[in-house]
Amino acid sequence: MTDRPAPGGPAPGRPATGGPAADGRRLARRRKRRLAVVFVLPALLLLGALVVYPVLFSFGRSLFDADGDRFVGAANYAAIVQDPATLKAIRNSAVWVVVAPTLLTGLGLMLAVLTEKVRWATAFKLVLFLPMAVSFLAAGIIFRLAYEQDPDRGVLNAAAVAVHDGFDDAAAYPTARAREGHGLTGGAGGPYSTAATVRPGGSIGLGFIGVAPDAMPAGAKAASDPAGPAGAAPAADAIGGVVYLDFAPGGAGTPGRVDPGEKGLPGMKVEAVRDGRVAATATTAEDGSFRFAGLADGDYTVRLPAANFEAPYQGVHWLGPALVTPAIIGAYLWVWTGFSMVLIGAGLAAIPRDALEAARMDGATEGQIFRKITVPLLAPVLTVVFVTLVINVMKVFDLVWIIAPGPVQEEANVLATRMWMVSFGGGDDQGLGSALSMVLLLLVVPAMIFNVRRFRRSGA
Repeated sequence: MTDRPAPGGPAPGRPATGGPAADGRRLARRRKRRLAVVFVLPALLLLGALVVYPVLFSFGRSLFDADGDRFVGAANYAAIVQDPATLKAIRNSAVWVVVAPTLLTGLGLMLAVLTEKVRWATAFKLVLFLPMAVSFLAAGIIFRLAYEQDPDRGVLNAAAVAVHDGFDDAAAYPTARAREGHGLTGGAGGPYSTAATVRPGGSIGLGFIGVAPDAMPAGAKAASDPAGPAGAAPAADAIGGVVYLDFAPGGAGTPGRVDPGEKGLPGMKVEAVRDGRVAATATTAEDGSFRFAGLADGDYTVRLPAANFEAPYQGVHWLGPALVTPAIIGAYLWVWTGFSMVLIGAGLAAIPRDALEAARMDGATEGQIFRKITVPLLAPVLTVVFVTLVINVMKVFDLVWIIAPGPVQEEANVLATRMWMVSFGGGDDQGLGSALSMVLLLLVVPAMIFNVRRFRRSGA
């Protein structure tokens, strides 16, 4: 006797699909879906309004001319590769993408490893991470001031000048110039030479102007008589003279002559030149006097070398056309080094210590452990940090816009700043600007996809 299914029950070999319990489960799933849609909908609306719509609008706008009235197709994209300023921005962006993430990842790795070996690791990490709390606007202003050419304002050039002057003495009188028509020839900045020759036994006065009273050396004394102390004439084998500031207080006195109240210029190097060769050298005393002794008979020209009048060293022109991009990258490194160090430090803390200890017991050096164990185990973290920084670098705008002075702005431009200048900064060509924004998006999207996939694999 065979069993038969009850009336209304499932057929033999087929699972039950109905019933109040199954209907309840389906109803619960529908409610959960509706509830999920309710919670996700605001985010989707914001995503569409702030991301999807602007992307679609920018793409459409990139197909029209500057006024947006005439369809030009891909003409704006063709103009990108024909515009020298845009090509320069693309080149600068390439430099940023190669240099900044590489340096930041390397610095972060080095600092993360070193902080494990210091006692105050937490305080050290905090100090390095603090710039992340500073906005790019504030960081740009800080570094714009730090890179100032004037050593009295720019801290970097103040340090550079201090180091330079520690090894090379500054010129004594950079602003001094010879009084015209009174025996000296030569252009601004020297060298200056006497127009007439001098024979041994003679003396000469060399008057200069252009030295401010507060720029005079503290030990400068009243200028001496060119004939020598107490009116004594130079010996038969000597030439004497005085280098002085040919300007008396109140403007009194006669140009070309040492007057009461006029001071000598001490520390000035003077040369006696005969037949194009330097026969003797001297340095002026506190009263500006000098004397060449032991000279052979003949005609000599007295010369003051240009080293006396060289402009003082002003440091490095950080924001000039040649260094502006590396200087801005330096500011970016200051802001983001802490970020890189903290992320890599977190990955370093997750490395199994038994592998490191086993390598040490096998006789591996710290360098070998770092190269063959630490770096390979940190490869996923290093990749994430590098790609994240590449994405961030592609969008850099604030630092470039703030730090680069107007005259060299074009030399420092990246794609983001070029897009702004073309669209709103005077170019008034939103068609070309929109095309640049689409190019920037296409360059960023692959790195973003790579990062998302990396995060998913690490989460799995």
